[in-house]
Amino acid sequence: MTPDGTAPEAAARQHRRRRPDPGRRRPARTVLILAALLALVSLYPDPVPNAGPRLGSLLETFQPWLPLAALPLAAVALWRRSVPALAACALPGAAWLIAHGGALFADEDTPYDLTALQHNVSDVNPDPAGTARKLVEAEPDLIALEEVTPAALPAYREILSATHPHSAVEGTVALWSRHPLTEVSPVDIRPQDVPRDWRRGLRATAHTPKGAIAVYVAHLPSVRMSPTEGFGTARRDESARYLGRAIEAEETDRVLLMGDLNSTVADRGLSPVTSQLHAPAGALAFSWPASLPLARIDQVLARDAKIVHIRALGRTGSDHLPVLAGVRF
Repeated sequence: MTPDGTAPEAAARQHRRRRPDPGRRRPARTVLILAALLALVSLYPDPVPNAGPRLGSLLETFQPWLPLAALPLAAVALWRRSVPALAACALPGAAWLIAHGGALFADEDTPYDLTALQHNVSDVNPDPAGTARKLVEAEPDLIALEEVTPAALPAYREILSATHPHSAVEGTVALWSRHPLTEVSPVDIRPQDVPRDWRRGLRATAHTPKGAIAVYVAHLPSVRMSPTEGFGTARRDESARYLGRAIEAEETDRVLLMGDLNSTVADRGLSPVTSQLHAPAGALAFSWPASLPLARIDQVLARDAKIVHIRALGRTGSDHLPVLAGVRF
């Protein structure tokens, strides 16, 4: 018996219960650290390196979804009954609100001077005419299309020209406008290792009631995941550099870029373009894939103007959703 009358075995059990268990604290501490890091990366992914598999670009492309990784961390915190760890799991959610919360309260009634509609219509679209009719219903001033095939072009022309009589076509990209277009020219954004008939960029001057605007339509190369290369953005990034140089050399003050850039505006691979143009901060308007939109890779960006709102429209015959933006000068 111990001096207080307790059996030795019972006393040992009481001592073990009173003594903190380091092994029990370790998972909770790990959850706390991981949740804090996740919140930090959700706000500031810049420190994540982009060499090799381009992990930085991958995280930036799906940045709005990163806080969901806190859910399994919260499950571990509940299992360990750790209040500090569970509280830390709220940090990624707070980071999301800081970065994107403004999109929940965006006012689409904010005044604007024109509307611009961007849509990758898909080169296997089974109903080009139906797609064109849906785009016209949004009553945009400018319509930019990508993956316009020679076979589908007559259908788009027939429908869109009734309301948008001015047009420009270069390769597989096209522009329709309510306002006159002049100085139409191709923009060479072709990566060096693709065929010379690859034409995915154009420039035109749109003469609007608010003055002249240099309008660019571009379709950057697709990105593919590969077990050897990771997030394969090399061609897209090369094309973005060429597009960035064209915009930098543009003499018209007001510039509007509409296109499928195959990434979000947060992706550092697009910085040659996005560093020069305005995008709506924190806006979501996911456009791809149409069946379950995860990212907005279809963009409307501006120089010497402001994108006051942007939203995704309903499905067409494409694997992308159209996006409609209000532009204020």
